[in-house]
Amino acid sequence: MSHLKEDPNHAFLPYPAVDVPHAAKGPLSGLSLAVKDIFDVKGYPTGCGQPHALALSGIKPHTASFVQLFLDAGAHFVGKTHTVELAFSLNGKNIHFGTPINPAAPDRIPGGSSSGSASATAGGQCDIGLGSDTGGSVRGPASYCGLFGIRPTHDRLPLDHTMPLAGSFDTPGWFTRDAKTFTRVADAVLGDDPHALPKNPRLILATDLLEQTDPQARTVFAAAFEKMERMIAPMEKQAVIAPDFDTLFWAFRYLQGREVWQSHGAFIERHRPSLGSGVMERFEFASQVTDAQVATHNAVRNTFRAHMEALLKTDGVIVLPTVPDVPSLLAASEAELEVQRNQSMRLLCASGLSGCPQVTIPLLVKDGAPMGISLLGPRGSDQSLCHLAADIYARMREQHA
Repeated sequence: MSHLKEDPNHAFLPYPAVDVPHAAKGPLSGLSLAVKDIFDVKGYPTGCGQPHALALSGIKPHTASFVQLFLDAGAHFVGKTHTVELAFSLNGKNIHFGTPINPAAPDRIPGGSSSGSASATAGGQCDIGLGSDTGGSVRGPASYCGLFGIRPTHDRLPLDHTMPLAGSFDTPGWFTRDAKTFTRVADAVLGDDPHALPKNPRLILATDLLEQTDPQARTVFAAAFEKMERMIAPMEKQAVIAPDFDTLFWAFRYLQGREVWQSHGAFIERHRPSLGSGVMERFEFASQVTDAQVATHNAVRNTFRAHMEALLKTDGVIVLPTVPDVPSLLAASEAELEVQRNQSMRLLCASGLSGCPQVTIPLLVKDGAPMGISLLGPRGSDQSLCHLAADIYARMREQHA
C-alpha cells in the first residue's frame, strides 16, 4: 500500500512500499511526506490518476526535484497519493480509483486535483502533503479540508519529472494542518524572497471577489473580514478584477485548454483512454481551442498582469475568499459539481493569470465544513506571504479563544 499500515481515508495508491532515502538531519527532520501521483519518485510508477497512463508509466528512475527538496531537508516519504484523472478536475472524484475521504467533512468532496494529499494531511496520515496547482488544485482542497495551502509564484519552484497539465499555469505546492509546519516548510524549500513583503504590508479587501461567493457564505466571510480589520489592520476596500470576471474566466479556460491539449492530446488521440464524465468534456473543449482564441486571451492575460502589478506594487496583499462556499456534498450531481467548479474558477483564476502567489488559511466554518480565506501577494513574496498568513491566523485564533 504505502509505508503506512492503514489508509482509512483512501488517500494513498496501493503501490508496494519502496525505500526512498532522505537526509538524516535537516529543517524538516521528523516530518512525514505524502506525494501526489503526478510527481516522479524513484522506484515508483507515476499513474496520474488514469489507468492507461499508469500502464504506460513503468518504474521511474528519478525523483522530481520538487520532491527532492523535501527529502534533502529531512522529511521522510510515506507514500504516493491519489489525484483526479490527469489532474484535470477540482472536485476530487476519480471514476477509476475512487474518491479520498475529506476528514474535515466526510459527507463532502475533498476537492482536487490534489485530493489524496489533502485527505492524507487533514486525516493526520502525513505532516506535509505535496500537490500541484494549475487552476486551484491546492487552494481548493486546502479550503475544503481545513488546511493551509499555497500556490507559489509561477516558476518559483521546479517541475521537472512531473506530469504537465498547462505549462504557463502549473505550480507545485503543499498542505499542512498547522501554521508552524507551514512556515517551516516555506523557510526550508523557498529560501529568501526576491521581493519580500514589508513588515506591515498594505492589505486590500477584494470587494468584487467577495461578491462572487454564495450569499450565506458571504455573510460569514464579511464578518471575518470585519474581525480582521479590528485585529490586524484597516484594509483598502476596492474591486481588484479588471476588466471583468467573464473575460478573465474565459481567458483562463481557453489558455489552459490549449496547453492541456498540448500536454495530453497526443496521448488521448493515440490510446483513446476511458475518461470520466467532466474530464472527457473538458478535453473535448481543449481540443478545439484555436490560435486566434489563444492570441485574444493572451492579450487579456498580459493586461491583467500589468493591472495586478500596478495594484500590488511591492507592498500590497489582496484578502479574498479562497472559493465561493464549503465543498459540495458527495451526493451532488455532475452538473452541480460543474457549477461549483465554474464559480470557483472565477475566484481562483486571478492568481493563475497573474502568476502571483496565493496562500489559503483555514479560518472559517459554515454548515459544519471548512472555508478558507486567502492572501494574494506580489510575485516573489512567497515566503513572507506564508509568515503573514501564520501571523494573521495566530492573532485571529487568539482573539477567538
